This record gives sequence, structure tokens and C-alpha cells, in this order.
Amino acid sequence: MTNEKRLFYGSCFALITTALSFSIRAGILPQLGEELNLDAEQLGQINSMWFFGFPISMVVGGLIYHTVGGKAIMQFAFFAHAVGIIMTIYSGSYMGLMISTFLVGLGNGCTEAACNPMIADTYEGNTMSKMMNRFHMWFPGGIVIGAVISYFMTGAGTSWQAQIWLILIPTIIYAYLFWGQEWPTSKTEEGGTLSGNLKAMISPLFIFMLVCMWFTAQSEFGPTQWVELILKSSGAAPMLVLALITGTMAVARFFGGNVVSQFNTTGVLLISAILATVGLFLFTQITGPAVYAVAIVYALGVAYFWPNMIGFIADYIPESGALGMSVVGALGMLSSYFMQPIIGRWIDGNRLAGEAEGLAGDALELFTGQETLSTIMYFPIVLIVLFGVLYFWMKGKSSVSERAAH
Repeated sequence: MTNEKRLFYGSCFALITTALSFSIRAGILPQLGEELNLDAEQLGQINSMWFFGFPISMVVGGLIYHTVGGKAIMQFAFFAHAVGIIMTIYSGSYMGLMISTFLVGLGNGCTEAACNPMIADTYEGNTMSKMMNRFHMWFPGGIVIGAVISYFMTGAGTSWQAQIWLILIPTIIYAYLFWGQEWPTSKTEEGGTLSGNLKAMISPLFIFMLVCMWFTAQSEFGPTQWVELILKSSGAAPMLVLALITGTMAVARFFGGNVVSQFNTTGVLLISAILATVGLFLFTQITGPAVYAVAIVYALGVAYFWPNMIGFIADYIPESGALGMSVVGALGMLSSYFMQPIIGRWIDGNRLAGEAEGLAGDALELFTGQETLSTIMYFPIVLIVLFGVLYFWMKGKSSVSERAAH
């Protein structure tokens, strides 16, 4: 018999592990750079391995989900998380950090590959939308926890290694919760077969959503993974800005089911793109305490991207099954694998441009951060167009949840 609550709670702690590995790593980037003498592009390459391991295990996990089951996938997630975390602490080198970050990324991808389809198969109708948002609430929720911990531990002079140790706590908890549990079966016959999955994934709608996912991932991860470097001279504490962004996202996702039922998934995605664009624009114009208010606007923009992209696939293209959800999520992470070093180069290039104009100190760092955000802002601008097209494309078409409600 499936213990729905225990599986869901285990999924949440697994996602908290993913979140802590994201936010604590963002918080210790300056320490890593100084200790190992790494520039922003090299730090971007280390970050990119987090995003590279993620899509690999997501796609493989999606392919084998209905063969080996979610339990086996999460067992591998625990192994990858535990080894990756311990190796990060003891590596002490650029290459060691590349490998350990890759392993952590593999564990994170397994979490998405196993837990998204489990939730989609466990719950029906609007409840599925609500639980998918509440599951994904714990990515920003965990980032809040990690950002606050990193801020105070770094301020107290605590080593970055001590901060990484903390990621093991939710790792052990989710391993305990998943231990010995049965997982639900697929809702649809086609969703449980590889041929059915692949047939659904070659549709124009699915391919269109893949394109959208590239831009949604960068709208969210582009600024937040670099928050410490981009906002350090904005007049606000970067890790507190990150905590505010992700805290707002967590609260927004808690109420995600109500928002989706009010505006429909496509409407929510379009409104989100507009708010994300406004938020990033304001980041390039405002300094001081007002940055915290801007963070809330930006957070409301990116909050509903990830869970509702996955939820859209589950609701409107259910035949793509676990593989479809995994491939969409994997593409989002793969985009970050390619973009993290590029964003690092933007930061280095903007800093050089500022130096050429005679800027130094805080003025130079502010210029660098605002110029970088001005470039990142083009991602949600493109999404306004794409989600506008999607909104009119899907008008009048019912989803699985809507059909179940009737």
C-alpha cells in the first residue's frame, strides 16, 4: 500500500537537499574564489557542473522510471548526494569541485525524475496542481534556509566546509522517509510506455514548451546563482535578497493551486514573465533598501515558472509520462550548464568595461552587476512573447485536470 504522505514529505526533504546545495554554494562562491584563486568564469564552470549532472540523471531517470521504479532512483540520489557533499568538503581543488558538484547535480536530477511523476500519478485534478506547486515550494523554501544559514555563518567567519556539511541533514531525512515505501503506478497506459512517451514528445506543443523552458530556467537561475557577486554593492545584503526572493517564491507556490485555478496555467505563465521582466529592470535602476522591495516583484515573477512548466506537461501532454516531465526539467538545467560560464564571462567583461571607464570599488561592482542584469533581462522579455503565443494557442483546450473535474 502506498503511503502518500510519507512519499510526499520524503520528496520535499529531497528537494530541500537540492535547494541547500544551490544556495549555500551561491553563498560560498567568494570564499571559494579567494581560497583557490578562481575567477568568475572558473566559478561559473564549477556551477555549471551542478546544472550538467542534473539533466543527465533526469533524462535517464525518466527513461527507467517505469522499469526500475522511483524507489531505486532515489536510492541512487542518496548515494550521489552523500558522496558529492563529502567530496566537495575534502576535494580542495578546482577539478575536485568540478567532479563533486557534478555528483550533487546527479542526485538533484534523480529527485526531480522520481518525485514529479510520483506526485502526478498520486493526485488528481486541481489537487495535482496544488501538490506539484507545494512540492516545488521547497526549492525556494530550502534556498531561504540555506541563504540565511550561509549569511550568518559567513559573517561569523565559519568555513565554507562547515556550511556544506549541513546539506547532509535533509539528505539523511529523505533517505529515512523513502525507506521501504511503495510507489504509485502511472495514470495512463501511454504514460507508462516508452513508445507512448516518445510519440507525445515529438508534438509541436511539447517542442514549443522545451524552447520556453530554456528561457524560464535562465530567468530564475541566471540572477539567483550569482546573487552574491551581482548584488554585493547594490546597497542590500545579497544573501538576504536571495532569502527574500526565495521566501516569497515559497509562499507564492504554497498558494499556487488557487492561483492556477483562477488564471489557468498559461495565464499564470504569461503574468509571471511580465513580472520577472519588471523585477529585473528595476534591479538595474534601484539601489539601497528599495532593492528588497524589487526582490519581491522579481520573486512573484519567477515563482510559478518551474512547477507550472512541469504541471503543464502533466496536464496537457500526459502521454509523455515521467520521461516528458524529466526531459522538460532536464532542458531547463542543461540551459544553465551552458549559460553559467557565459554569465561568468559577462560579469568579467562588464567589470573590465567598468575599469576602462575609470570605475573602482563599490561603483565598479555596482556597474558590473547592473550591466549583467540588463543582459539577463532579455530572457523574460522573450518569454512574454512565447507565453503570449501559448495563451492564445491553448485557449479553449481542456487539460486532464479540467476533464477530471467535469
